[in-house]
Amino acid sequence: MSAGTAPAGRSSGTAAPRYAPDDPSLPKPWRGLVDGTTGYLYYWNPETNITQYERPLPPEDQLPPPPPLPPPPPRSSRGDRDRDRRDRSRSRSRSRTPPRRDHRDRTRDRDRDRDRRHDDHNSSRSALSHHHPPPAAAAADDPSTEAYRRRHEITVVGDNVPAPITSFESGGFPPEILKEIQRAGFSSPTPIQAQSWPIALQSQDVVAIAKTGSGKTLGYLLPGFMHIKRLQNNPRSGPTVLVLAPTRELATQILEEAVKFGRSSRISSTCLYGGAPKGPQLRDLDRGVDVVVATPGRLNDILEMRRISLKQVSYLVLDEADRMLDMGFEPQIRKIVKDIPPRRQTLMYTATWPKEVRRIADDLLVHPVQVTIGSVDELVANSAITQNVELITPLEKLRRLEQILRSQDSGSKVLIFCTTKRMCDQLARTLTRQFGASAIHGDKSQSEREKVLSHFRSGRSPILVATDVAARGLDIKDIRVVINYDFPTGIEDYVHRIGRTGRAGATGVAYTFFCDQDSKYAADLIKILEGANQRVPRDLVDMASRGGRGRKRNRWATTRSDRGGSRSELDSRYSGRDGLSGSSGRLESSRSSRRFETSLTQLLIKTTEGSRPLYFIKA
Repeated sequence: MSAGTAPAGRSSGTAAPRYAPDDPSLPKPWRGLVDGTTGYLYYWNPETNITQYERPLPPEDQLPPPPPLPPPPPRSSRGDRDRDRRDRSRSRSRSRTPPRRDHRDRTRDRDRDRDRRHDDHNSSRSALSHHHPPPAAAAADDPSTEAYRRRHEITVVGDNVPAPITSFESGGFPPEILKEIQRAGFSSPTPIQAQSWPIALQSQDVVAIAKTGSGKTLGYLLPGFMHIKRLQNNPRSGPTVLVLAPTRELATQILEEAVKFGRSSRISSTCLYGGAPKGPQLRDLDRGVDVVVATPGRLNDILEMRRISLKQVSYLVLDEADRMLDMGFEPQIRKIVKDIPPRRQTLMYTATWPKEVRRIADDLLVHPVQVTIGSVDELVANSAITQNVELITPLEKLRRLEQILRSQDSGSKVLIFCTTKRMCDQLARTLTRQFGASAIHGDKSQSEREKVLSHFRSGRSPILVATDVAARGLDIKDIRVVINYDFPTGIEDYVHRIGRTGRAGATGVAYTFFCDQDSKYAADLIKILEGANQRVPRDLVDMASRGGRGRKRNRWATTRSDRGGSRSELDSRYSGRDGLSGSSGRLESSRSSRRFETSLTQLLIKTTEGSRPLYFIKA
């Protein structure tokens, strides 16, 4: 925080400040002001003629106004006096720049090293949020603030948590950014934006836990733009803002948002990702950019080439951090962070909060404020999505898929997920004849992927068949239906897959084909369905009650098919030469003198992905 004089005392060489929109939660007589040059929000007390960047707290009972606060916020580690001397020497050359918090101290380094040496003994270490007291009284005592948080299921944990920004105008954003927001058609901030913006604008570290489609991209981009405007760094010396993303699809989408909302502010951005030539990306870096959006692998490649400097990065974002860890990017992330100055602001956005994510958050962030939308203890699906789970045989999948596609309105965007690249291509070829479909997976070149996504966005090819490469980060508007042709290899991926629909306040529909080989996920799937108030099929409950062993079968005379269909259907399709099928739904048994009935023939049908069915006859 910095203290100063009233706005009239600023030099005439800069644009005059303006009053921010009225904020009823701001204690009297404080007023919000917006710097005319940088667009940064700060506060002015007209009675004491004090200005500061931190949001003021309500005054104590009958006490006089407090004296100007010291430049940095309180620190909890040793060595503060040495850092204060360094901060004062730096502030002489950047008098207009508000001081930032120290984001590394020797105590924390010592603790982190100790944790690495004794990782086995610290696996049960408390979650990050357990280290922080409840939110500041200034926000907690405001009835309107608490009502807003309850209404939107917002939980905050941390020190001095400001009230949510419930309108774009009250966020202190400059007119050019507000104009882009208005042009995009947004009426009000999403819950994650409303609560994370004021925290990020105070230069605090943030851990944001929210489902996909919550508007998190603007949640970190707009404060990042304000950060760039405030520092006025030379982009030719390196970026100021670095955003790490797990996939090239997500990275390119973040770039699109950065370009769209930053163009009027003359904020330059580029994207570094694999599967594309390095030449154009390196030329962008040579010209100089304010924002770099990158996948960890490609950024490490360019760092090894010494073609980018991260010494100027002071605003770091890890988007979909849980996904990056799932994909094995933790070593690359830690290597990148070593090249970034410790004095930085770090924001982590994640859809889940497992211990692996908590551990890296504890290492990379300093005293963060944790913002959770919904439940953090359980994986929760978007309640705006209608989930339909169908227990089905592999042989029936294609027929049922075609029925669903025919029932959709013409031009509706449908996203279909398969687990293998081979099935993805095969299914796309089959559907192209009737519906017009295209496929996307990891073996596609970047140009092919961009072409496919472009056709899908425009509606030219309204059906997209994808592997899990598109399950995270794919942000395409108006996806009406998601179909899990194959169940994913984890319940988290199921939630992220169906999260491609029902985004930004819209509703959506998800269909999931569930087979016996998926039975180990039955119990977890039931929890997801119940948590979102969805209908749970009775057969799914029965499957889960048997410990995920699939449907119950009779060893000698099966009355139901392997995948849940009636035996009569199976027999009518595959009856033997001797007429060993009947309406009773079971094969005729021999009339021997044995004590029990033994089927003369058992027909076992198995199928493999992308292969023709194999028939085994057991006598």
